Amino acid sequence: MTLPPMPTTAGISSMRLAGGEIRTVLITGVSRGLGKALALEMAKRGHCVIGCARSQDKLNALQPELASVTNPPSENKHLLMNVDVSLNSSVEELARAVMEKKGVPDIIVNSAGTINRNNKLWEVPAEEFDSVIDTNIKGTANVLRHFIPLMLEKKQGVIINMSSSWGRSAAAQVAPYCTSKWAIEGLTRSVAKELPPGMAAVALNPGVIYTDMLQSCFGSSASLYQTPESWAPKAANMILNLTAADNGASLSV
Repeated sequence: MTLPPMPTTAGISSMRLAGGEIRTVLITGVSRGLGKALALEMAKRGHCVIGCARSQDKLNALQPELASVTNPPSENKHLLMNVDVSLNSSVEELARAVMEKKGVPDIIVNSAGTINRNNKLWEVPAEEFDSVIDTNIKGTANVLRHFIPLMLEKKQGVIINMSSSWGRSAAAQVAPYCTSKWAIEGLTRSVAKELPPGMAAVALNPGVIYTDMLQSCFGSSASLYQTPESWAPKAANMILNLTAADNGASLSV
């Protein structure tokens, strides 16, 4: 499989320094890959991280990592929860706990995602197709359903829905994944039109990163690309500088 053409990195329409402002950042899919790297980067910068994932063991391992990099040091600054974003009831429980313990997030990053094993569409098992759609599309929608109403009360907040270059192009063997990321682009643009002034929803293509998902597609050649750890500082800079002026944009790191 060849790499899809990479879109030109979009400029952020309104940039401002994040300064010393501490943000509360909710990130889904923090047990590995981009979500984990971004959570650690945000903690290093002093921001409060709310993270969720399905693997309790990986969350248990991440908790001391977050505490060790937090600036200034803190054992209780962050909140990690075992959540399956594909289940509406699980995200509802997350929202309730977040409000009780941390309050309304300033930034939400819908990073949880999965991909199908390389296969022609008609050879992808139905349950595998469902898993991609349930996590990548329904998971994002569930988070929006329960957290946007909380943000509306403050009339501020930025929502980042992780897209992909395959949400703006296509490739063989990964039709379920491409479908889900094209849906994220459309979902984000539509929701952006429903938000009040002061808020923003953005579709963000992270670029080509060496993760388990890329390895699933490209095998050993996936290691030729940048790691999540090298990607995270650039992504954090962009995310922290997004404003309401970026509402509805499709951007790339």
